Amino acid sequence: MFELTVCEEIAAAHFLPGYQGKCRQLHGHNWKIEISIVAGQLDESGMVMDFKEVKKRLKAFLEHLDHVCFNDLPAFQTTPPTTENLAKYIFSGFSKELQPHKLKLVRVWESQRSCITYHG
Repeated sequence: MFELTVCEEIAAAHFLPGYQGKCRQLHGHNWKIEISIVAGQLDESGMVMDFKEVKKRLKAFLEHLDHVCFNDLPAFQTTPPTTENLAKYIFSGFSKELQPHKLKLVRVWESQRSCITYHG
């Protein structure tokens, strides 16, 4: 099994309503988004998928999340914009952008020391 991983970064804000701590206030992160694609076989050029193409698609997908407040997005009107829910949201949306390739995981880093991994 082959696994291809790429990373991209966005800057965005959020706040966590109902949370009993500082994160209930509006604050931002420089988020690192890491995705991994898996394949049992390589394509005719000997690749899982061209890195350049994966990066291009990921950057395009993340554009609507860059420099926004997640709480203002329709997806987070009824779901708290936690790092966990952000990872699930990215997985659900980006997996459609990769067809027929299989997205294995999305890892969202909200700092250099803290991340969440979502497996579909």
